[in-house]
Amino acid sequence: MQNPHPHKRKHRRRRAVFAAATAAAALVGAGLTTLATDSAEAATARQVEKLDRGVVSVHTDSGNLISWRWLGTDANDVSFNVYRAGTKVNSTPVTGSTNYFHSGAPAQADYTVRAVVGGVEQADSVHAVQLRTGYKDVPISAPAGGTTPDGVAYTYEANDASVADLDGDGQLDFVLKWYPTNAKDNSQSGYTGNTIVDGIKLDGTRLWRIDLGRNIRSGAHYTQFQAYDYDGDGKAEIAMKTADGTRDGTGAVIGSSSADHRNSSGYVLSGPEYLTMFNGQTGKAMQTVDYVPARGAVSSWGDSYGNRVDRFLAGTAYLDGSRPSLIMARGYYTRTVIAAWDWRGGSFTRRWTFDTNSSTNSGKGYDGQGNHSLSVADVDGDGKDEIVYGAMTVDDNGGGLWTTKLGHGDAGHVGDLNPSRAGLEYFKVSEDSSKPGSWMADARTGSILWQTASGSDNGRGVAADIYAGSAGAEAWSAADTTLRSATGSSLGREPSSINFVNWWDGDTVRELLDGTRIDKYGTSGDTRLLTGSGVHSNNGTKATPSLSGDILGDWREEVVWPTSNNTALRVYSTPIETSTKITTLLHDTQYRTALAWQNTAYNQPPHPSFFIGNGMSTAPRPTVYTP
Repeated sequence: MQNPHPHKRKHRRRRAVFAAATAAAALVGAGLTTLATDSAEAATARQVEKLDRGVVSVHTDSGNLISWRWLGTDANDVSFNVYRAGTKVNSTPVTGSTNYFHSGAPAQADYTVRAVVGGVEQADSVHAVQLRTGYKDVPISAPAGGTTPDGVAYTYEANDASVADLDGDGQLDFVLKWYPTNAKDNSQSGYTGNTIVDGIKLDGTRLWRIDLGRNIRSGAHYTQFQAYDYDGDGKAEIAMKTADGTRDGTGAVIGSSSADHRNSSGYVLSGPEYLTMFNGQTGKAMQTVDYVPARGAVSSWGDSYGNRVDRFLAGTAYLDGSRPSLIMARGYYTRTVIAAWDWRGGSFTRRWTFDTNSSTNSGKGYDGQGNHSLSVADVDGDGKDEIVYGAMTVDDNGGGLWTTKLGHGDAGHVGDLNPSRAGLEYFKVSEDSSKPGSWMADARTGSILWQTASGSDNGRGVAADIYAGSAGAEAWSAADTTLRSATGSSLGREPSSINFVNWWDGDTVRELLDGTRIDKYGTSGDTRLLTGSGVHSNNGTKATPSLSGDILGDWREEVVWPTSNNTALRVYSTPIETSTKITTLLHDTQYRTALAWQNTAYNQPPHPSFFIGNGMSTAPRPTVYTP
């Protein structure tokens, strides 16, 4: 039965969450910002990383662009002074942005930033990371290659990366996945080399190396790692599926070191499967439990040779509204199982398990609805995160929230795509030629807002505000012939790429990121803004970077590609000044968890919980606290 007085329920919820936020403020004191994202509704404070100022200096022919983070724990009215080698370079405090262009300065100039709060200048920040040639190379070292049992030699290439503060110093570190050159899609038979994961500091210091071993097959769908501070101790943990022979960062072996569960086709369809939480600073395996769900009968997942049984997804979600939980999942073509785990006090606790085969969910249309990725967002506005798994969403308590029954697809995007509507929207493409090629839905209910014609496997799709001439986000896809408005209307010429997006230049309209380039959309043609030099994209035709997101400086997004010879991660940051001031996106937890799940399967770009684009409202301040 519907509530006949929904406004009363909403007011009661507002009072409850305001009381929770007030209590949280009393607990964490100065580490908390309590200005709500909705001025009428406070929210429970969420745990986020205690980051440094993230100062970066990007050199151009005209001087240096210095930018830095406006932290979620900063005062709302904070301003900043910029210092070069102890001498202030700005005449008046910087108030309307978090960047400053120092004209004529040399590439090697050394900068710090000092916050000004209530007219009082605070202590120096960390020294700026210098991008003296427009980028910074973080040295990496490839694992030794090898030969598979069938005599095929392989080497290693740097693949997907994530970021987290592994050692608690306030600076983000890289977690990098190395792929062997014989990595396979699940549909392809054959042996692969081992998957290797490194923890790497920004100066190239390798903190640890984890070798997942021969009983974890290599490919886009097998290893999804999560790097996040789950227990709130100020240092991130690393979670991955493991197996017999996995070697942690200290050299210790999980399970049997001699077991070889590979069959003659290279698949691993027997033997134990584990979930391990690793120490982010040392790589030490802290606890290993059985992976949920177990594979059981291989054929129960949709085929008998090992394609669909080993389709894994992973993410991080604030299921209680305050602290992060780990999401590990299996299956999306037929049966889907999602397990939510808490990591507290050095051990795992399973919060809930969602299974499409359970008596609760069977027959309700949740099976076969998964994507090659997932998204995490508070879609129903209750302060707790949901798992948007594809054409269905699971509530924060592990119950099914909605399903459109429109089936599997390769790409999905959750955000405030149409700011004229209340709440968030979800844009998705479909692989089933009998279903709409793409559709946009209300993310709270799954109600379809608009859709495009069916008739083909629509493999790519993006939604973001890339065109100032239309309100809200635009959406486009491979099987459609036009760029569409937030309400589905045709806007004419499609962009040149259907892949990633990136906030790169000085305005709030997002740019196109594809392969090793960034372009600005235009109605008659796209304009090149950046061409990566001496770098490669990842994941074949997916052509994705190792990572794209706001990891340094102000709210604009860096892009990280491996160098062509796989000896460095090359970090690019924008050299373009902006007059827009937005809190670091690392403290918007929808965006931050999106950076964590970006490496999952077919990588997708991150979206914040609020609209950034042409004509946007003043960006909200997050309600967060730091450990």
